[in-house]
Amino acid sequence: MSSSPPASPAPLRPSLSETVRTLLGDAWNAWVKLMKVLVPALLIVKLLDELGGTELLGALLAPALGLLGLPDWAGLVWAATLLTNLLTGMVLVVQFAQDGTFSVAQATVLGTLMLVGHSLPVEGAVARRAGVPWRVTIALRVGGALVLGGLLHALYSGFGWLQEPARLAWQPDTGDNSLIGWAVAQLEALALIFLIVLALMALLEGVRRVGLERLVHLALAPLLRLLGIGRSATHITVIGVLLGLTYGAGLMIRDVEAGIMSRRDSALALCFLGLVHSIVEDTLLILALGAHLSGILVARLVFAVVLIVLVSRLVPERVFAVAR
Repeated sequence: MSSSPPASPAPLRPSLSETVRTLLGDAWNAWVKLMKVLVPALLIVKLLDELGGTELLGALLAPALGLLGLPDWAGLVWAATLLTNLLTGMVLVVQFAQDGTFSVAQATVLGTLMLVGHSLPVEGAVARRAGVPWRVTIALRVGGALVLGGLLHALYSGFGWLQEPARLAWQPDTGDNSLIGWAVAQLEALALIFLIVLALMALLEGVRRVGLERLVHLALAPLLRLLGIGRSATHITVIGVLLGLTYGAGLMIRDVEAGIMSRRDSALALCFLGLVHSIVEDTLLILALGAHLSGILVARLVFAVVLIVLVSRLVPERVFAVAR
């Protein structure tokens, strides 16, 4: 009687030290790729600001924002937010909106513009590296912000909603505004990005090991299917929505180059994240300027879903075929 062949041994799981070394290496590689994009973008933005680019862009934006019922100074606020970050724009809002004429509706419209369109040079450069060309980023985030702001303005003014004065509950900490202070702040932020990327990779590995990955896929499958995004982008989309586009895009760059995620899935997920990312922290920041959740959260989420559904069905895949 012939004996059955011996069973092949079960694959050994990597040891804890091997797992840690792998995570550190993967995090370092992802961080270095991000730095190649982030550092030049930060330097270019700083140079433009020093040369008066923010004021020029603000003057160009002011007429369009006037059509949305916003005051003259809103153009400078949004220009600073587009080129730098939310906190810079918030500092300017606090400086300008002290006369009691800034309404909750205006705070909501301006806050929505800031949430959709901020840190554009940096986040746009990262998105391009992950597969979204500049023309798509600008159309979605600048054009989309103006469309959404126009819809909110028409709704609030047409029904007379949210016309009471906004209450600003936030006061800025100006900090060190010198060139050295700026450089130190950027270095601290870049170092923090590495720690966050490492923590996210460890979290994803933990989710896989305890078997929660399938549950996450099942929970988000209907939304991602509606958006036209494959399941390979599930975790990174969640990370981007909760924590920020830069972190999600950094992991996407890794997965696309490794062949884990398709270019189209990466592009569609990043388009969605361009409209809705860091949804907890950023929303709370704009709430502190007196804005209303109906615009900065509810309308923004609905608008993002509708817009990306249209993009996934109407925009051909070759639009996303950009060189990295």
